[in-house]
Amino acid sequence: MRDCYIHSVVSISAQNTFPNEDFLLDVIKYNAKKIQAVYPNYKDFISPVVTRRMQTGVKMGVVAANKALQIAKLNEPDAIITGTGMGCITDTEKFLNSIIDNDETYLTPTSFIQSTHNTVGAQIALGLKCNNYNNTYTHGSLSFESALIDAQLLLQEQGARHVLVGGIDELGTEFVDYVQMIEANKNKGIGVPFSEGATFTVLSTEKKENAIKLQDIITISEASKEELILKLEDFLALNNMDVKAIDAIILGDNGDMYDDYYEHITISLFSNASQIKYKHLSGEFHTASAFAFWLGINVLQKQHIPAEVLKNSGENKSIKTLLLYNQCKGKDHSFILLKT
Repeated sequence: MRDCYIHSVVSISAQNTFPNEDFLLDVIKYNAKKIQAVYPNYKDFISPVVTRRMQTGVKMGVVAANKALQIAKLNEPDAIITGTGMGCITDTEKFLNSIIDNDETYLTPTSFIQSTHNTVGAQIALGLKCNNYNNTYTHGSLSFESALIDAQLLLQEQGARHVLVGGIDELGTEFVDYVQMIEANKNKGIGVPFSEGATFTVLSTEKKENAIKLQDIITISEASKEELILKLEDFLALNNMDVKAIDAIILGDNGDMYDDYYEHITISLFSNASQIKYKHLSGEFHTASAFAFWLGINVLQKQHIPAEVLKNSGENKSIKTLLLYNQCKGKDHSFILLKT
């Protein structure tokens, strides 16, 4: 199989992560149930005329994608693959409200057309005039991982040399309130705010200096804690590794009742590895694992773990192999293995 390397990664998030020069040097702490991303000055990247017609998720996605291409010194990718849990939820809300307000009559289709999940990928392609492979995955909390797997397969099967991959979700205005209400009633809520973000990366078969290797990805729909341990050990063995080879692990703790999955994994296998958490900085949304991907790449490239994300003391050693683990309500588990 052909190896897969990461040439760039860019994230727009609830932190000052865009542009990419600083690495969580100025952490923003929030005390709210939902938080917006720190938006860039869109006029620096998109025409104001075009910007007015775009919702938040599209603007974030287009800007992050173009910046990732710029850093990778790439004009046009061979494929554009995006993952999103909710798509352009703001336009969906507008369209549903217009149905109610107009008693299902005299509806304009604009919000409906712009609410589709593949709008971000389409707008990126239109801006680049790129007619290559373009796909969008909407698999809940596995949306970004599904996009990564597709990109990895394309590269390994020589269907592309450079692939632009992204995970995008916007906060919206109403639906998130219903989600929070359900969470509060059923699961006693979560300990981090709901948020939004857009993270894009350029993957390639070409190995460049300081490029990080995307070693492998696995997703698991359902598994008990014990089964998860066995599947993870098999996953590492498939990559000729054992748990001792993992120098650091990034965990998706969000303060809900299912965080015990993370505790079980770390206590059972990774008590000596550096443990990293991130959702207290990024907030919770379907593609928050894309922010973890950005975080992991930066940890490996800079060989530094910011104190704000370090969960345990860990060992003061070089970080050559890093594992990302995320799950949602005890289901939809994902492991992403990265190496220097």
